[in-house]
Amino acid sequence: QVQLVESGGGLVQAGGSLRLSCAASGRTFSRYAMGWFRQAPGKEREFVAANSRSGGSTYYADSVKGRFTISRDNAKNTVYLQMNSLKPEDTAVYYCAAQYYTTTQTLRVMSEYDYWGQGTQVTVSS
Repeated sequence: QVQLVESGGGLVQAGGSLRLSCAASGRTFSRYAMGWFRQAPGKEREFVAANSRSGGSTYYADSVKGRFTISRDNAKNTVYLQMNSLKPEDTAVYYCAAQYYTTTQTLRVMSEYDYWGQGTQVTVSS
């Protein structure tokens, strides 16, 4: 079992930045690939970013590529999402998730993740 806790959300103006953190319990964090998803009001949850167990490979949704950066520190059992040049359409609840058995394709699929955090709200004003 893995417990994930997100933090770092808040209210920012368009063009601003936030860094989200996701802290994981246990001693097996490095065995999991990690992903970030988001869900805006009235919309389905969508893939944002993911990285491999070592952090050596990263994947991004087209909508955030060039603005968001995912990283991880396995020694601290933490994954991060640095969000720059934020837009009002980035407003959503952001969730981190852990996936044990992974491929390039499964990292983008919500149903393939094994554990989820509770989410943190990001609001971007115009």
